[in-house]
Amino acid sequence: MRWYHTLLYPFSVVYDFATALRNHLFDIGYKKEMNFDVPTVVVGNLSVGGSGKTPMVEFLIESLTEKYRLAVLSRGYGRKTRGFIMLQDGLSPEQVGDEPFQIFSKYGKNIKVAVGEQRTLAIPKIMLQYPDTALILLDDAFQHRYLRADYNILLTTFHSPFFRDHVLPMGLLRESRSGARRANLVIVTKCPDNLGEELKALYIGEIKKYTNAKTIFTSIQYGEPYSVLDNGKQIKQKVVLVSGIANDALFVNECQSRFQVIEKFTFGDHHTYSDSDMKKITSVLKEMPDSMLLTTEKDAVKLKNPSFRDYLAEFPIFAMPIKINMSAQDQNALRKELSDMVSAKAYHQ
Repeated sequence: MRWYHTLLYPFSVVYDFATALRNHLFDIGYKKEMNFDVPTVVVGNLSVGGSGKTPMVEFLIESLTEKYRLAVLSRGYGRKTRGFIMLQDGLSPEQVGDEPFQIFSKYGKNIKVAVGEQRTLAIPKIMLQYPDTALILLDDAFQHRYLRADYNILLTTFHSPFFRDHVLPMGLLRESRSGARRANLVIVTKCPDNLGEELKALYIGEIKKYTNAKTIFTSIQYGEPYSVLDNGKQIKQKVVLVSGIANDALFVNECQSRFQVIEKFTFGDHHTYSDSDMKKITSVLKEMPDSMLLTTEKDAVKLKNPSFRDYLAEFPIFAMPIKINMSAQDQNALRKELSDMVSAKAYHQ
């Protein structure tokens, strides 16, 4: 325990009481949960920050899109708009949020993507416009108790598992560890590739103190960088890193293992890039003409903003794609479990 935890402890007690009371009111039925005819799957976590929700949603899209007509619903965190928006061409990350924009950019031809703070109001709007939707994936809705999802996937990172954390502000948990009991599946994300069975058993034992849900382990797999602006520029060995995500440690480590990192610009999560940022970044690129800008997919969609083209068009701009690496056995089991859930719901309607 760090020295400042003593100062923060009383505030954590108050926060814990407030969230526990809220959850209790839902548990006893005082606050009403809604369930819909269309099957719903929530991907969420207990903590604030990056646990890999967007890569997991993309993993599910790629795993399920051939079998089901999918829609993805997100709050659209960080956007400068409010209310329900169905994503379409011409919208910007500022209007719909970074992650929904990224998902729409990659999969919008095959799925529907929407944003809306009130999920229980957004789902009927999706179904009204697209009644053939067979499954809705909800990004970051584990604490949205007004929706009673059919399947809850709880993510927790290997390096900061929820069972070692504390509620805000002493820790990073949005609610107490006991909230894990609502999960149908717990996924430990960002695991090292050489994770042994003994350590897996230790994590499973700790997680089982809070939920009977099955626990599986996944790692991150980085792909080959691709050009963001399609301006014919070639990949370089010297790179200037730019990232605005919750935790860029794995991204930085991966880049350092592949390239010669000459400069690093680290911004806060959901950072809104400015002309001032572009001037600082491009000044370094100009000093190193044999270098390129390397960024995350989440940041790449914002750097493609037409207002930045005058700054970036002359430079090689590449993004490092990221995917979830899950064992074939766990992947097949998850597909079957979700398929059985969808079939069972359709049977009972």
